[in-house]
Amino acid sequence: MASIARRPDGTYRPRYRDEHGKEHARHFKRKVDAQRWLDEVTAAVQTGTYVDPKRARTTVGELAPVWLAGKINLKPTSRARYADVLKTHVLPRWGNVALIRVTHGDVQAWLSELSDRGLAGASVRKAQGVLSGILGLAVRDRRLAVNPALGVALPPMQEKRRRYLTAEQLEALADAAGPGRVAVLVLGYCGLRWSELAALRVRHFDLLRRRVLVEEAVTEVDGSRLVWGTPKTHGRRSVPLPRFLVDELARTVVTRPADELAFPSPQGAVLRNRNARSAWFDAAAQAIGESGLTPHELRHTAASLAIKAGANVKAVQRMLGHASAAMTLDRYADLFDDDLDDVADRLDTLRAASRGRVADFLRTETPSEGSPEPPTEVNPQVRGVETRGIEPLTPALQRRCSAN
Repeated sequence: MASIARRPDGTYRPRYRDEHGKEHARHFKRKVDAQRWLDEVTAAVQTGTYVDPKRARTTVGELAPVWLAGKINLKPTSRARYADVLKTHVLPRWGNVALIRVTHGDVQAWLSELSDRGLAGASVRKAQGVLSGILGLAVRDRRLAVNPALGVALPPMQEKRRRYLTAEQLEALADAAGPGRVAVLVLGYCGLRWSELAALRVRHFDLLRRRVLVEEAVTEVDGSRLVWGTPKTHGRRSVPLPRFLVDELARTVVTRPADELAFPSPQGAVLRNRNARSAWFDAAAQAIGESGLTPHELRHTAASLAIKAGANVKAVQRMLGHASAAMTLDRYADLFDDDLDDVADRLDTLRAASRGRVADFLRTETPSEGSPEPPTEVNPQVRGVETRGIEPLTPALQRRCSAN
């Protein structure tokens, strides 16, 4: 229901009821303006783009917890990162701002300010993603007509160059790691994430088939709490074991009960990343001249060694647990430089072959020394009369030539 009423003071009061039966009204000096506003609102209601003005006055800070609670597909570590971005970057700037007051220009200025402060490109993008997620929920809830955080200019990622160890360096690192020797070899040759390694139990190793089953992960949240769950891609996978690693595991790991952790801490608990680094990993990295090396870089090393050994992209994808082969190619494109060299070599071969065919086509053969001279051509005669021209003589023309 919608109507326009003229008030005693001469102004016009259009009013309408929304889908919940709540009445809304405004005042205009001219009836044409009142009618235009009422038509716009009616069209928005009918097309499903109607926005409740009062709901649009909700602040970003009030809607943020609702948005975060709705991200039920997030892993615990991802949820903790989103919560940290909210607390550190989004809420200090937008927490008390009404949704309707957030403009595209203000969002762009905020992102530029974060970049000017020296925040990494990836962190700026995460901040934009969190704010855009909250405003996107506002659009779906019909609190906003459009998302003002979309379409903003973002800084480049500035991804730093990955470090890959050679097989010799990996062996040296394992030898220097002391109690972490086998863990280093599993990380460096199987490409497991630390959360997957820490969750492995003895029963996950099948030495007869030379496989390790990755079906659990344990992550440290907020620096203290351990959370058990599925691997990063929510799927289990079977990872191949090199023969030499089967022998190592047979001597050190599978001799214990099946349900025990394969790589526990000295106290028998879950091996935490930071504890392992302070106990033996960082010292081992320094001993081989690779200070600052992280356990996750051994995952990159595993990809590098597998590709260098001739493994195809699909096999590497399955080993690492990536969602797709395209993701593996994008992430490790720098490891396929040899393929580019092979392309260049094939192009060289193709060009050389094509030039050879052209040369054969254009080459004129000359008689070799000692070969007999070709017979001298004689002018053909037709019935004793020299043939003239290039066409054969007709009988009439032959008689005329003979008469001459």
